[in-house]
Amino acid sequence: MSWTGKQGKATGRGRVPAALLACWLAGACAKPAPPSVPAQYTPWPSSHVRSSAAQREQVGVTIYNSNLALVREQRTLQLGSGRVALAYEDVAAHIEPASVHLAPLGGDAELAILEQNYRYELLTPEALLEKYVGRQVSLARYDRSSGADVVRTAEVLGTASGPVLRVDGELISPLPSERISFPQLPPELLPRPTLFWLLDSQRPEQRVEVTYLTRNLSWHADYVLVLDATGTRAELSAWVTLENQSGASFPGARLQLVAGDLHRVPPPAPPPMPMAQMARRLGGAHSAFSEAPLLEYHLYDLERPTDLLDKEQKQLSLLEPRGVAVERKLMLRSQDGPMPRVRRAGTTQPVSVVAIVQNRADNGLGVPLPAGVVRVYQADAAGAQQFVGEDRSEHTPRDERLELELGRAFDVLAERRWVNQRQLDRCVVDSEWQTELRNHKDTAVTVEVVEQARGDWSVHDASHTVQRRDATSFTFSVAVPARGTSQLRYHVRQRTCGSSP
Repeated sequence: MSWTGKQGKATGRGRVPAALLACWLAGACAKPAPPSVPAQYTPWPSSHVRSSAAQREQVGVTIYNSNLALVREQRTLQLGSGRVALAYEDVAAHIEPASVHLAPLGGDAELAILEQNYRYELLTPEALLEKYVGRQVSLARYDRSSGADVVRTAEVLGTASGPVLRVDGELISPLPSERISFPQLPPELLPRPTLFWLLDSQRPEQRVEVTYLTRNLSWHADYVLVLDATGTRAELSAWVTLENQSGASFPGARLQLVAGDLHRVPPPAPPPMPMAQMARRLGGAHSAFSEAPLLEYHLYDLERPTDLLDKEQKQLSLLEPRGVAVERKLMLRSQDGPMPRVRRAGTTQPVSVVAIVQNRADNGLGVPLPAGVVRVYQADAAGAQQFVGEDRSEHTPRDERLELELGRAFDVLAERRWVNQRQLDRCVVDSEWQTELRNHKDTAVTVEVVEQARGDWSVHDASHTVQRRDATSFTFSVAVPARGTSQLRYHVRQRTCGSSP
């Protein structure tokens, strides 16, 4: 502000009102209001209350057959009163952070959750080196002549494809015999995955329940079907195979399994983590689970606590052995439809060995059967059980049938030929087919031939009775004598104009 002009007189532009000048001289002017500021930021407390698996009072795990599990655990926490930071340890490494929920058990108003974080940058040699890029470490090498370590100060310059250090002005890559020592542990590196909460607690002790979803904790059913000598009766039993690669152990857990296909939004790709394999099998002679409906799924509840240890595979009995009737079939499924793209003179096709079990109460079952692998055994002439095949089954409700393809028949062969084709008019094609079945066994067999069809079709002039299965397939039942052959012939008439594929 200009107070005087060139001649020492007050200028009009810089003239101060007399009243204001007197106010300043007397120190009585009102001070201007300070600018408005946002609400005070409260940083995280410098220390944390830590809670580990040792504080667990109860833990329950519900595992879905889609590589997903729901973990529920209760802990009593000594928080103190006021604002406190909680480090909640021993959670699964493959946790879905957005699914985490903490709830006080009693007195909701006495515990407020202000902030929640999940930290999964775990302590590894590689991560520790990366945190020390641009910082100094100690490099030690054993000196045989002196019998002691020679320690030098080094600066970490980079870690890609191995550490690069600057020592005494030289750039080196440390030898395997050299040891890098770090002065302290960076606070952002954790020995195990940890949840962090900023809480406002109104009482020193809080009992809470924490729930979250985690991946890499899964289960599937494994079935054993033991056929008798005739192959018409069998014992069916089932085991639950659990695999825990979640990065956390849950000793003494209440275990529940859900059979069904849940719809889920695809999660973001998790950070890569090393995984190891360790097998451990447990089980019993009787089913350890009770079953009940859950929405449109089935819930299996283990009737006793069990240990779910990290990097463990465990088996528990799901279905005690039950005697069932078995229907065996030889089945020929055509590998192309009645109008293949390539005309072939003849092709040998496999005849499948199929076992069918009706999941009905009058057949000793009538229970929901979760999807899994069914392994089939049969006793040989000496009475020893031999493995004869396996198949993967889908979820099988009661009163449906379990159809298992065990393998290919050795002594029964099929040769399928496309004999002729006629264009009846612009839109109708007639194809003639022949299948020869050859039986090299000393007993007669019956082969069920399943043919595929497309569009608007019909079968005529067949050598055997045809049965229409559905809009895209039909079947024949062909008896083949011992050490003999049978010929199956038929025509397929198909409309090619305006027909659906």
